Amino acid sequence: MREAKLVETDAGLEPDGEGWFVVNARQSRWGHTPDSGSYTSFESREAHFPAVGVNIHVLPPGQPNAMYHAEGEQEDFLVLFGECVAIVEGEERRLRQWDLLHCPPGTRHVLVGAGEGLCGILMIGARGHSDELLYPLDPVAEKHGAAALAETTSGREAYAHRSPPEDVPYRPGTLPDEGG
Repeated sequence: MREAKLVETDAGLEPDGEGWFVVNARQSRWGHTPDSGSYTSFESREAHFPAVGVNIHVLPPGQPNAMYHAEGEQEDFLVLFGECVAIVEGEERRLRQWDLLHCPPGTRHVLVGAGEGLCGILMIGARGHSDELLYPLDPVAEKHGAAALAETTSGREAYAHRSPPEDVPYRPGTLPDEGG
């Protein structure tokens, strides 16, 4: 397997096609929305990881990482720093640093930043086997501003009331200081 070349974009480094590579999260391309925090997926817009998605999502208190949803693939979430509330199957669970949330296929879930500061979450999800996706209505998710306005299987409909992500370079302070 060849090494993928990293190319500089206005928002940071991204791989130019398939292949292995090493990139620091602070140098990677980031996305930001005013209502769902910041994230880096380490992928390019044109070349997605085919088997497993990996990203770091950083949430301010009160902001959800997504709309409450269930999909046909496994997802796992490891809190790297800070605190968040996991809404899983209509129940709230407080998560802190080093807590792992495992969601088998079909689990309804979303994460919402909590506590006094930013929350960083490593998110890993399987890809490629299922197109199942549901954005169900849920009063707990709705209370946290993390629910679609109507039940749907369309991401476009679920996020119609949210700001679209903007590609941005890493913003200092998004991740803890090195060594800290």
